[in-house]
Amino acid sequence: MPMSHAELEARLAAAFPDSEIVLTDLAGDNDHWKARIVSPAFKGLPRVRQHQLVNKALADVLGGTLHALALETAAPAE
Repeated sequence: MPMSHAELEARLAAAFPDSEIVLTDLAGDNDHWKARIVSPAFKGLPRVRQHQLVNKALADVLGGTLHALALETAAPAE
């Protein structure tokens, strides 16, 4: 069963509080998502580490309920 927008957003918001999260359903099937996350948790981290943090937060559903996730991450501008 695919992951709904609300469920994915709730999981990301719980993992990255005080973040700006924008989700795009790339295929219209709730199975292929793009997530843009701007989070204070990413400050000072290279992009690969930012993506690792997101993947860790979703590890139990990646490749299963959540088939594909394209990431765009950043720390907030100061």
